[in-house]
Amino acid sequence: MARIGMRGMAGAALLLAGCVSEKEYAKSQQQLAESQQQLTEAQKRDAELEQEYQQLNQAMSAEVAGKGMQIARLQQAIKVSVNNELLFPSGGWEMSDAAKAMIDRLAAVLAPHQTTKIDVKGYTDNVPIGPSLMREGVTSNLILSQKRADNVMQYMISRGVKPDLLSAHGFGEADPVASNDTAAGRAQNRRVELSVSVGK
Repeated sequence: MARIGMRGMAGAALLLAGCVSEKEYAKSQQQLAESQQQLTEAQKRDAELEQEYQQLNQAMSAEVAGKGMQIARLQQAIKVSVNNELLFPSGGWEMSDAAKAMIDRLAAVLAPHQTTKIDVKGYTDNVPIGPSLMREGVTSNLILSQKRADNVMQYMISRGVKPDLLSAHGFGEADPVASNDTAAGRAQNRRVELSVSVGK
């Protein structure tokens, strides 16, 4: 009886060990399936990103060719940078009809597939605010850049871009992309950027 008992205990131990292995195997299979799914989703997002990048370049070809706009594909996003001169009159923040037509084309590409936030960022050069803007309550480049970003955001909402997925931020003269010591450099720094992510 003692011998049978020992054999039974050994068998139970082996069975228990087998059960643990099966659980570990099942867990590893599940992890593998999740990894494959994540890879598939990442590949899908990458394809969507490339499609939107190409559509934007095609839709905005005149502005890109004229150097008034730059469209860059980042790892998981697209960045559209537009010179302020294409959007706003000097010292103002209300968009012109030509600017609205340009944003219409941007929105037509972005709105149908938008699943994550579009961040509208306004920037200026370092030239101090003039008296005419001061009289309108715009006392700093930061305020001016915020008004311009807000204006672009509100117009995009009016053209069908989801308001809960849009945000606007003004950065004033922070983060220049060129030297403010030259007119050409200041022109590059006066810009609006749209950062567009694709996928979840």
